[in-house]
Amino acid sequence: MFTQCLKRAQAVRVLRRSLYYTPSLMPQSADPMPQNPASDAEASPDKGAKRSQESDASEAVNVHYDTRLPQLKWSRRIQIPIIAAAVYSVIRTLGPTLRYEVLGWQHAERTYASHKRCIFAFWHRVIIPISWWARDRGIVVMNTTAFDGQWTRKVIEWLGFGTAQGSSSRGGLRGLAVMARRLSEGLDCAFTIDGPRGPRYIAKPGPVMLARKTGCPVVVFHVGVDRGKTIEKTWDHFLLPKPFARAVMLYAPPIYVPADASVADLEAKHAEMQRALERVRDIAEAWFSLTEEARAAHRAEFSK
Repeated sequence: MFTQCLKRAQAVRVLRRSLYYTPSLMPQSADPMPQNPASDAEASPDKGAKRSQESDASEAVNVHYDTRLPQLKWSRRIQIPIIAAAVYSVIRTLGPTLRYEVLGWQHAERTYASHKRCIFAFWHRVIIPISWWARDRGIVVMNTTAFDGQWTRKVIEWLGFGTAQGSSSRGGLRGLAVMARRLSEGLDCAFTIDGPRGPRYIAKPGPVMLARKTGCPVVVFHVGVDRGKTIEKTWDHFLLPKPFARAVMLYAPPIYVPADASVADLEAKHAEMQRALERVRDIAEAWFSLTEEARAAHRAEFSK
């Protein structure tokens, strides 16, 4: 049994680089665990070393299911409701002044007409304008359990979103399982696709994995504004629209992932999603500097 575990642990180290590999290290066995592991290790040093390797590898895998809240100092814990209230107040004050032009929404409507829900993906930079426009729809958002995620969770839930705890670094697979269940219950899901901490404009694979599991398509979008402040000191170049700004939202055609997609297929779909995200970002960010003829051409394209 231990030889098998060791081989599988070595395989994990080789395959961990793969984007979509989700291993299960422990073999199924009815053998009882030793009553005294310490004495067992002393009696057989090699066995103890193998068991230690097995434990380390299992812990590395299980982190993707771990959604426990981290231990925070009291000084950090009391900041959570204060920051949440401040951010919520900004969105509630700023949001009603924004004027939106939405292009490509018919893709979502066609998805709903086919009795499926949408898996939305967007860059973390535009979280303020989209959180107001998409409020009170019950959309389930992947949310990290770290400090930032704890106050963010309060804000988005006050705005009428649902949350699935997890991120690309911890608890992500459990979060995907929650999202799959919510999609089956008739709710949309969404990812800040380069969150929670970047790198900026590099898409994570979560939406593609969820699309394969559920059959629901990935729908990417971006928001551009005519007047806003880009906070360049933040990792995502956070966008803070100015009051009464005009905003344009561009939705790309849906990306479907077959249930029997291979690893190569998944990587191709991931690359397709990355390209779509970059394209709608580039057009939306430049929208208000384009000529009227160029905007008319894009309106025609995104209205198909």
